[in-house]
Amino acid sequence: MVKRIVITGISRGLGYAMAEQFIHQGHTVYGCVRSEIAVEKLRQQFGSPHDFAVVDVTNEQQVQTWAQHLLSQYQPPDLLINNAAIINYLAPLWEVPTEEFSQLIDINIKGVFHVIRHFVPAMVANKHGIIVNFSSGWGRSTSPEVAPYCASKWAIEGLTRSLAQELPPGMAAVPLNPGIINTDMLQIGFGKEAADYPSASEWVKKAVPFILQLQPTDNGVPVSVPE
Repeated sequence: MVKRIVITGISRGLGYAMAEQFIHQGHTVYGCVRSEIAVEKLRQQFGSPHDFAVVDVTNEQQVQTWAQHLLSQYQPPDLLINNAAIINYLAPLWEVPTEEFSQLIDINIKGVFHVIRHFVPAMVANKHGIIVNFSSGWGRSTSPEVAPYCASKWAIEGLTRSLAQELPPGMAAVPLNPGIINTDMLQIGFGKEAADYPSASEWVKKAVPFILQLQPTDNGVPVSVPE
């Protein structure tokens, strides 16, 4: 069955790797990025029936316009994947600049809320669809110098599990720990040690089949991509 999949933050890293793999498997991807240049590259690479848009998930009006466009053209998504996120530069919490902390919270938490707010009502009306909110190992544990990121991902765990209790039968909301993958974000946190972990292109070989098999029975269950 061909699935309609909405993914945020698909210009690089896990978002791009997932989009590419979903498309390779015959599914239809509707994705957003903040860069016009990235959107044009995606359109040239993948083309129709896939749909890509410039959207800043921290801007609710942009998210609303994007959702209205997609929902007026297509059926509600089978899979809604909130992937867009950033990590703070390593520092003790008291040394993290206020602007950096605010931007991280705006993207990692408020961005997820905006997307849910404007896509999920159509999914609820159909009583169909899986919402996957990307968490982290740092959404279930802690480490020094990544307190803002930990705070955001712990928030995603709670937000998702609460949302799960509000959904009708036939749907699921799942907090997903993707595991440790060598991406730009990991390089900020791990430095040279990031090279010891799988690349995004290796990760998707397990992650995409795992995400595709999520069912309504997984509602509210914290899950992790198999290593």
